[in-house]
Amino acid sequence: MAGGKSGERKKAVTWCTKAGLQILVDRIGRYLKKGRDTDRVGPGALVYLAAFLEYLAVKMLELAGKVAKDNKKTCIMSRHLLLATRNDEELSKLLDGITIAHGGVLPNIHSVLFSKKANMH
Repeated sequence: MAGGKSGERKKAVTWCTKAGLQILVDRIGRYLKKGRDTDRVGPGALVYLAAFLEYLAVKMLELAGKVAKDNKKTCIMSRHLLLATRNDEELSKLLDGITIAHGGVLPNIHSVLFSKKANMH
């Protein structure tokens, strides 16, 4: 045998390593099957879904980190996630019907509530 000892195996390369992802592709598939969403899923679809979820998480954390920094905080809180997602056009559309627990609401005062004197000046 050229190139090594007998009985030596190559180390298994996971889907995550091949795709360069941090989120575990196998775990995504297991959750889909466990949730009874589907019985069969192709490996390409799992990699694509894992890549999308990782991109979404990175984007949300990046924007929330900027909001936290603007508010002079070192820890990202649910309020920062809410402000980040609602102020981003694409994330706002994607997460339109989603409620973030303890996120509060966007700061907004309806124009009808202003007094007429304030509107004139």
